Amino acid sequence: MDGIAGPATWSALLSGTGGGTGGGSGDLLSQSQAASMFSSAGITWSSSGNCSNRNNSSCTSFDGLRRASADGAVALKHAVGGCGLTITGGTETGHAAGTYSHANGYKLDFAMVSCLTSHITGNFAYSGVRGDGATLYTAPSGNVYANEGNHWDVTFTG
Repeated sequence: MDGIAGPATWSALLSGTGGGTGGGSGDLLSQSQAASMFSSAGITWSSSGNCSNRNNSSCTSFDGLRRASADGAVALKHAVGGCGLTITGGTETGHAAGTYSHANGYKLDFAMVSCLTSHITGNFAYSGVRGDGATLYTAPSGNVYANEGNHWDVTFTG
């Protein structure tokens, strides 16, 4: 954190929506709101279907993403600086179910790049292996990073 209010913070302050992490519908973003936050932060995204339809597993959707998850992604981008972050999975169908799931807006997938892996493994605590074999790292914020081999599956809890 640098103490400077970025575009997302100013937007929240000016709109009166705040940056809370509660579960109300006011904390869920539309595709365009999340995309704007990510673009402003220098985060890119891709999908195998070149689309953003939440009901199509070939798309990468941000519709229904929790504001805290989007804020967490922006904070991660600030932490890794010049390392390029690309989101490859969002709230679209096709991910595992559960309370802290993609569908419920708690998770994003990031493309596997060495600078992101170095940041995660060098700064976050190793926290075991998930049932599917993914190696886990937990940030001080409580966010959990799972190495799924071809991408990082991140659960934003903070």
